[in-house]
Amino acid sequence: MFRGRAFPTPSKRPPRRRVRTALAGMFALLLALSGCAGAGAIGGGSGKTQIVVAIVSNPQMQDAISLQKHFRAEYPNIDVQFVSLPENEARAKITASVATGGGEFDVVMISNYETPMWAENDWITNLQDYAENTPGYDPQDILPNIRKSLSYQGDLYSVPFYGESSFLAYRKDLFKKAGVSMPDEPTWNDIQRLAKKLHNPKQGVSGICLRGLAGWGENLAPLNTVINTYGGRWFDMDWNATLDSPQVEAAVTDYVNLVRNYGQPGAATSGFGDCLTRYSQGNAAMWYDATSMVSSVEDPQASKVADKTGYALAPVKKTESAGWLYSWSLAIPKTSDHKDAAWKFMSWMTSKDYIKLVGNELGWERVPPGSRKSTYEIPEYEKVSGAYADRTLAAIAGASQETSMTKPVPYTGLQFVGIPEFQDLGTRVAQQISAAIAGQKSVEEALEQSQQYAETVAETYQAGEN
Repeated sequence: MFRGRAFPTPSKRPPRRRVRTALAGMFALLLALSGCAGAGAIGGGSGKTQIVVAIVSNPQMQDAISLQKHFRAEYPNIDVQFVSLPENEARAKITASVATGGGEFDVVMISNYETPMWAENDWITNLQDYAENTPGYDPQDILPNIRKSLSYQGDLYSVPFYGESSFLAYRKDLFKKAGVSMPDEPTWNDIQRLAKKLHNPKQGVSGICLRGLAGWGENLAPLNTVINTYGGRWFDMDWNATLDSPQVEAAVTDYVNLVRNYGQPGAATSGFGDCLTRYSQGNAAMWYDATSMVSSVEDPQASKVADKTGYALAPVKKTESAGWLYSWSLAIPKTSDHKDAAWKFMSWMTSKDYIKLVGNELGWERVPPGSRKSTYEIPEYEKVSGAYADRTLAAIAGASQETSMTKPVPYTGLQFVGIPEFQDLGTRVAQQISAAIAGQKSVEEALEQSQQYAETVAETYQAGEN
């Protein structure tokens, strides 16, 4: 396994101006295709300031929308309009708007993939002064690994709504009935064995649920952690594409076979939301995915397995760990004309008080996890999170390339490749993987095409200037 203080940063990058120009052209096309009007947020005739907030329609974000009466009571002169979209659609629409200066959004939900790149390109607003000068906001309370991932040159450019790594949820009752146990540190060989034992389609229970839906933030999120722990990588230190390596082929083959043989029906079109529903309703014995699942899995009003679930570390092959690091966060595009109002909304939605509001109004199981240290010190939350709090914090704190990869890479990221081209490259590769899961092509064919896509991107970096 690679050892050292940090993985090296890219030694060869294309000139920033050339990358930015190319991206702007690509996203201008995306913007036209998506039908974004570019009207922006304006003040209404009532004297209110209207802000438009683009978010992903995950359960925790829907909770935030349902609690807006509390924001309106505190800020009656700010009118919040939401654009809530499924994950893949939200990424495309938000990226197209921000990259081209579309101006229709005042607040956008992005992640630690976009934040440092968009900050470098001057597309989003530096939030450090806002965070430090807002009484009670306490940016130092944000979990260190999450705070670092949302910063550029030491300053915050987005603030976390929730943070996550990945772990394995499993049905303790089904394990007991089958006479098997979950290792504290499972391997992918263990998961294969257990999924086979627990797979019971006649009873409507799959051995495991894994994402198959195409998307760089969908099926590639868990799959990339498998590639990492199997010793694979997307590019070597000279920016040679390596998706045709034996390590990558072994990882993808095992993932595809596992979900085809013991996974959920229709896995090729199954994303996070579908797996969440299937597992929560008792239709899967195991589920490897984001630690943020706990807000829904542990909600007794929505989940049939709230008191039946155990949690194990992300499965490994050749590495110490295999989790990812991710945060759904909020940022202000530079084009917003209402930055102060936007920050008031963002600071409300990512504050300590909001965490308590969710707990008191909706239930402590539904608190957005993984963003603040203080969340894990609230007595009510400590009481309901005993099964997963320590696992969540350990997974987030331990998510690093040094412990989750076997060789150095010239890019940042664990479940993504931290380069601008990855949105398109990752989506293309994800489509190939989804086709293999659907049985439309072999893994070898999928990776052969994926390698060609990666080689095209690699040429830009190999020819780039320092």
